Amino acid sequence: MSDVLNDLLELLKLEKIEENIFRGRSQDLGFGSVFGGQVLGQALSAASQTVDGSRSAHSFHSYFLRPGDANKPIIYEVDCIRDGKSFTTRRVKAIQKGRAILSLEASFHINETGFEHQTEMPHVPGPEGLISELERAKRIKDKIPEAIREKILCGKPIEFRAVNPVDPFAPEKMKPVKYMWFKAAGRMPDDISVNKYILAYASDFGLVGTALYPHGHTYWEPSMQVASLDHAMWFHRDFKMDAWMLYVMDSPSAGNARGLNRGNIFTRDGKLVASTIQEGLIRYRKGQNKFL
Repeated sequence: MSDVLNDLLELLKLEKIEENIFRGRSQDLGFGSVFGGQVLGQALSAASQTVDGSRSAHSFHSYFLRPGDANKPIIYEVDCIRDGKSFTTRRVKAIQKGRAILSLEASFHINETGFEHQTEMPHVPGPEGLISELERAKRIKDKIPEAIREKILCGKPIEFRAVNPVDPFAPEKMKPVKYMWFKAAGRMPDDISVNKYILAYASDFGLVGTALYPHGHTYWEPSMQVASLDHAMWFHRDFKMDAWMLYVMDSPSAGNARGLNRGNIFTRDGKLVASTIQEGLIRYRKGQNKFL
């Protein structure tokens, strides 16, 4: 297992400080605030640690309420709403400086058999031959603002390889559809709960930016204010994060400075393992520089 992946697993493991109360460290990825995927992964981790191991998360729905401070820890309070015969429900509040920065509700389900069907995975080039997002960033490092360059160019626990990338500094208008291969940068534990909260962490990368594809803008632009407003996720089938998966993202609508984005996540052999929906703020403030 790579050091950066081990650091991520430790980051999402959390420290139990009281019954149903956990504390998590924060990580500065250069976004100016806590990365939303970190808070999602930690909140799902906190909820999972209060649930019997025979039940696994099948969905969560969350709202990002305030930006998080990457220099301070986050407290996670878990409300054990219901423990039923088949389903368990948890509500999690992520707190910094005495105020909620995220609210998440998660549902857990026993393993049951039932009817099965799924949408088909689109035919796209495989990850072989595609360069990683980290390597792509290194090729344009001189254009990355100095204030965030070091954070952007450091080693990553999740490797991403875009099938149809956009040049962040010279974007062209494209259909609002994005294809991204990704996997953990090392061997993952077999525990499905761990794999699910790592996937929750990874699912926030690049999703909101899909709504910018048809407009010829990216969140790298100094005048763009882009932020996740909410995030919902459904887990359909088991998986391991150390094998390649394809993230298929599309944006059906944008308006009122918001963009809606959807995602389906497939294993290499075409098994649909998870789906996501996220609305994001996409506000263009010409003449303002978010990096200053």
